[in-house]
Amino acid sequence: MSAPFVHPALFYADEQEYLDGTVPFIREGLAAGEPVAVAVPGKNLALIRDGLGDIADAVRLLDMREAGRNPGRIIPGVLRAFADAQPPHRRVRIIGEPIWAGRTPTEYPACAQHEALINAAFAGRPVTILCPYDVQALDERVLTDARATHPTVIASGREQDSSAYDWEGVVNRYNQPLPAVPDALSFAFAAETLPTARHTATREAARFGLAGTRLEDLALVTAELTTNSVVHGGGSGVLRVWAEHGYVVCEVHDTGRLTDPLAGRRPAARDQRGGRGLLLVNLVADLVRVHTGEEGTTVRCWFAR
Repeated sequence: MSAPFVHPALFYADEQEYLDGTVPFIREGLAAGEPVAVAVPGKNLALIRDGLGDIADAVRLLDMREAGRNPGRIIPGVLRAFADAQPPHRRVRIIGEPIWAGRTPTEYPACAQHEALINAAFAGRPVTILCPYDVQALDERVLTDARATHPTVIASGREQDSSAYDWEGVVNRYNQPLPAVPDALSFAFAAETLPTARHTATREAARFGLAGTRLEDLALVTAELTTNSVVHGGGSGVLRVWAEHGYVVCEVHDTGRLTDPLAGRRPAARDQRGGRGLLLVNLVADLVRVHTGEEGTTVRCWFAR
């Protein structure tokens, strides 16, 4: 392989094309002594496991519907977690399928940005990440974006360079203002009211039915985001909390601007002090959407009730 990092999209139309594109990829990696991980939705995971037979135990198998529920978690919690655990300089192979037909319109922008940011997160590393796309179940916009987020595309057994490759353009295109929610509780906070902001969020979330570990997760996210606003986002911000479609949603807006597209997507070093706020948010929330621009930054997080 000519480039250290290789990132093809696999377009498949049926189960046989899926197996033809994934199982030989895995077998070639194992034969070359490369660690291999597969993170795909449960039904496809079962297909691959059956297709591998006795060698399935040699592969790290993950259900992407669980491990990658929040697309912002996939780079640090799935891809980097596996790649960073391997011996230095050894090529690693991963199959990652973060976009499936059940993804909602609310989730999709975060999925597209994730696929784009893989290119920045692994630039220069000896890693191959193959990303399958179901051409029968996904709409044309998704496939168009896949051509922009992957330098090559495999279709009908042939791999070709993508003339549409422009991952930075996809990141920018989906940096979309988030729809307003007029009926949400709103609380303006500053340094001296950070504890009140956290208590306000948890009280409102509990009123909407969030409980147990999920309520604790929302409290952690609220604390991290509001503290980030005070320290890095202009010293103050606005917290909002509401319920929608089986989720409790919390949002923090401040006047700061995120300039690092990989913020919150890098695993923290063991000796790192600070800088873990957005990473923790991505690791515990069910979905995270971010919009940043001249008017400030908004981070919106979903928690299933």
